[in-house]
Amino acid sequence: MAAPDCVFHRILTRSRPGPNKSSSPSVCRDVLYVVDLQRYSRDQGADVYFPQGVLMGDDLYDVTLTDGDCRLRVTLDPGLNRLVERNVLRPRSALRNATFTPAMTAQLPACRGASAARDSYRLVSVEVPGGDQDEGLRKFHVDSLSWFGSSEPAGPLVPLRANRSVFLPLWNNVDYSGEGWREAPPPEEEESEEEEEARRPAVTVSELRDSFLIGRRGVARGAVHHQLIVRIINKSHLMYYGRRDNSYQCPYKAVLEVCDRTGSVCVVLWNSVCVSWYRRLKPGDVIGLRRYRVKRNFPADPDDIEISVNSRNPAALISVLPESFVSPEHLPPAAYSFCNSQELLDRPHGAVCDVIGLLTFSGRAERIRSDGRGAELLEYHWLQLEDGNSNKPIMVKLFSTSQPETQLKLHPRLGQHSEMSYRRLRPVRLFLQWLRSQDDGQVLSRALIGGFFIHPPPPTSLEMYMKDRKGVPGFLRGAELQREVDRLCYRERHTFCIQAAVTMVMYSCRGEEDRSLFWTDQSPSFCSSSSPLPSPPPTSSSSSLLPPPPTSSSSSLLPPPSTPPSSRLPLSSSLSPTSSSSVVSPLHQRPGRRSRKRKQLLQTDTPLKRGPWVTRQPEQNHQTAILFEASMEFLESTNDDEDDEDDGDASTFVTAPLPPALQPIALETLPMHYDHGNREEQAVAVAMVGGASGRFESAVDEYFTLRLRALSDGVSVNILFLPHFSSSSPSPRPLPHSNTWTSILSHGAFSSHTPPPSPADLIGMATQLANQRLVCVLEACHLGGATTELVLSRAFPLTH
Repeated sequence: MAAPDCVFHRILTRSRPGPNKSSSPSVCRDVLYVVDLQRYSRDQGADVYFPQGVLMGDDLYDVTLTDGDCRLRVTLDPGLNRLVERNVLRPRSALRNATFTPAMTAQLPACRGASAARDSYRLVSVEVPGGDQDEGLRKFHVDSLSWFGSSEPAGPLVPLRANRSVFLPLWNNVDYSGEGWREAPPPEEEESEEEEEARRPAVTVSELRDSFLIGRRGVARGAVHHQLIVRIINKSHLMYYGRRDNSYQCPYKAVLEVCDRTGSVCVVLWNSVCVSWYRRLKPGDVIGLRRYRVKRNFPADPDDIEISVNSRNPAALISVLPESFVSPEHLPPAAYSFCNSQELLDRPHGAVCDVIGLLTFSGRAERIRSDGRGAELLEYHWLQLEDGNSNKPIMVKLFSTSQPETQLKLHPRLGQHSEMSYRRLRPVRLFLQWLRSQDDGQVLSRALIGGFFIHPPPPTSLEMYMKDRKGVPGFLRGAELQREVDRLCYRERHTFCIQAAVTMVMYSCRGEEDRSLFWTDQSPSFCSSSSPLPSPPPTSSSSSLLPPPPTSSSSSLLPPPSTPPSSRLPLSSSLSPTSSSSVVSPLHQRPGRRSRKRKQLLQTDTPLKRGPWVTRQPEQNHQTAILFEASMEFLESTNDDEDDEDDGDASTFVTAPLPPALQPIALETLPMHYDHGNREEQAVAVAMVGGASGRFESAVDEYFTLRLRALSDGVSVNILFLPHFSSSSPSPRPLPHSNTWTSILSHGAFSSHTPPPSPADLIGMATQLANQRLVCVLEACHLGGATTELVLSRAFPLTH
């Protein structure tokens, strides 16, 4: 029963249809909070309930909301799915102006989660304010809140709008989600004396295979009741096969590779058997199987068999047996094939092996498309392992393995392997011996977590890059790049390639962005003397219905210069309009000589602490000077006579232009030093469910922002360039080069054999980039909400 002050009671009771009245939408002006967000796949009935959402994808979402007095579960209209896919609408979000419509009884599909006897609503529009809203939900003890009306779930939570019995994780189809997935085995059925007698091994793998392939009736047809005792060698991840054209309640399967002394075979767990047993079974376990079916192994090997284990027709029996239950001759021990870092260098591509090492880097969770647009998103993160056998670490691209709790615990540490059966193997003993010789403090001090990372490193020449792409680089126009970036889902990673020229370079240090240095190309091809003065772009505080385009802290796309944008800077009178020119400007004041001209300009009345702002001085002999608060700097006069009273000629001075209006780098982009005392919190911060926290120390704070202008259509894009990352990342050390801008961009990093140039020198050298045509390789990753990370990994000069 809802509390008397429940907002849902006040708002939604008015929307219920009367005997002769149709339902009407209800708008809630109060702030609501998202308690939980659950995903599941459509089934055949869902298309009846959401006919207009057929083209909105295969996912549906149930949202648990609270106003602080009671709770309500609603279904998200498919038109709002994009808010979830870009992590705008998420658990703990605050919502405003939420619009609900009641579900008609006739529209309810035949599913367990919704019925005519319970209140049922869908959320059809909503505004999600920006900013951190976590504190709002923390004020309430959610579990103690009552449910609105008759919306209280009858038993375990199940989907409201599809005939499914389980939910999917929010960000992949491989892990399990929900309390129904058991870690303990289900209670065993009582056995008769005959069944107890049958617990001894009654059939072997080879006997099953031979009997089935020759067509023996007891095996080829019907269930096999003979006990099969085997050892699990390998266990696959969960495979989800739910689609909108089927209504399986629990559409999962998993494959176990098992063996006995006569051979090996695949055992397939189907449907609810996965929910009951998947978490309980692990490689090395001895299991007994009864009431299973033998089938041909389609499509992998039609000439072999597989064992099908289901929950009905018939209901299979599985039991985990102690090691002492069978003799060692009947079940061989689990086999391993360990390779160290040196041996891996000689292994062929596609070889299967085991590795063991000390974890020194754990990357952030990201996602990639399995096979082109519209395909499933696969979650992964990078790991770096060291084992002391070579100077090349073992790099592991770890995809989801249906072990979410285990993968969340993967962080740098000196681990223990005392309980593992492989600890007596020689490669493992040698590794453990090396591990004991390592200094804990030294290892943990160089361990890193999260941040932007790319592996393997891209080629360092255009010829090799084109060879890797098989001669098809897939160049995008600037407008096409903008559309592709807008399509990215949360943590989706994609590589793009454009032809562009650099029109601005800015050096920044996180937390000190007001002290940045920058260079701007002011050649006539990139700017106009009639360009308007720059002004900061408007910011949006909320996302309404669909998230805004990604004008983020890490990337932004600007319009083509048909009408020169405000960020393009006017030419100084001292620069020739027929030659390539630039302005090199620090955004902080430095001590040094100042001319009489500067004194006169500083006398202009300026308000205090209002920034940034622009003042245009009166023109003298058609010359213009620009000032902006707290960021003013002059190039020194070429005339050494400071007493020269002729101030009518201002061509010997160049004022610094207004710095581009850019947001600081996203925290998720920066790798963090491993914090052993807060390792769990740090692991969550780089997982899909988390977000980087400013409380952890970044390994790198310096970065560059480059503005690229697409050669195809003039669209400009601000991107990050991270040459400092090579010194504090798990990437291989870059090759030696000359540390010019061309070589730095081609290698994506500074030379490893010489100290890097100072930021001031690099900005001074940026004139090398004027009018250069480049092939630019960009790494895009959507970080949630309106933030998209866009990093320049390589830029190659484009020559004829």
